[in-house]
Amino acid sequence: MDAVNVSLVTEFILIGLTEKPELQMPLFFLFLAMYLVTALGNLCLIILTVMNSHLHTPMYFFLFNLSFVDICYCSVFTPQMLMNFILKKNSISYIECMSQVYFFCFFVVSECYVLTSMAYDRYMAICNPLLYNVVMSPKLCLSLMFGSYFISFSSAVAHTACMLRLSFCDANTINHYFCDIPPLLQLSCTSTYVNEVVIFVVAGINLVVPTSTIFFSYASILSSILRITSSEGRSKAFSTCSAHIIAVFLFFGSCALSYFKPSSSGSLNEGKISSVFYTHVVPMLNPVIYSFRNKDIKVALRKTLSSRNI
Repeated sequence: MDAVNVSLVTEFILIGLTEKPELQMPLFFLFLAMYLVTALGNLCLIILTVMNSHLHTPMYFFLFNLSFVDICYCSVFTPQMLMNFILKKNSISYIECMSQVYFFCFFVVSECYVLTSMAYDRYMAICNPLLYNVVMSPKLCLSLMFGSYFISFSSAVAHTACMLRLSFCDANTINHYFCDIPPLLQLSCTSTYVNEVVIFVVAGINLVVPTSTIFFSYASILSSILRITSSEGRSKAFSTCSAHIIAVFLFFGSCALSYFKPSSSGSLNEGKISSVFYTHVVPMLNPVIYSFRNKDIKVALRKTLSSRNI
């Protein structure tokens, strides 16, 4: 038998969001603006939470972690994406690509479980207010965050280890704007069966467990809201709750569309578009939906600004 000549890939070419030259600069400025809004909004929330002692509560502890995850999460792929809009050769080395896979997996799974912890916190606050201070102790809050990051670390290691075992031959063009798992699997010249099983199991668990917990929590919250006698109080609570549900639906729905479809070129293009929602839109909306519509945040912002003027 003749030996097969296999050339191993040392770098990948990222197609990006679009190949149309006339859209490159408009998209560059659009995503740059989104990234700046995301980074500044979440950084502002982190600073306010640290500087104001009345925000040192379980709710804002989880919001602090959500903001931290969102900043790191966007920073994994957005700088590379922005460079792709203005550079002629959109290359990324093999090591950088695998690193991007790891950190993307880590932060996207972290986002899932931080949102889950926040939903549980709101469930306890609205449905069991008398037990809230007892149940949502600092020890439980730290345990929830430690558990979130441990699951994220384990998931990221599983996906990255499976990716590292694959061989990539001559094909090195990734139909995406970052090193995502489905388009990388299409380039492999070895069997991807194990990777597909890991995606189905790990991604399935990380979607089903958080979404079922979140929707159970918010279903209970909505039930409690409907029992509020004051129409004004019911309307205000429902407005806040519905905004949270929309953000969660956008995040988990777009994740599911990206990872639970057959790996055809058409589905990869659809997954590339849907991934914009969970990689850019949701992290940008989170500070507004979860924080800046909140009276405590507005008070903290005024106090911080007035103290700086003094």
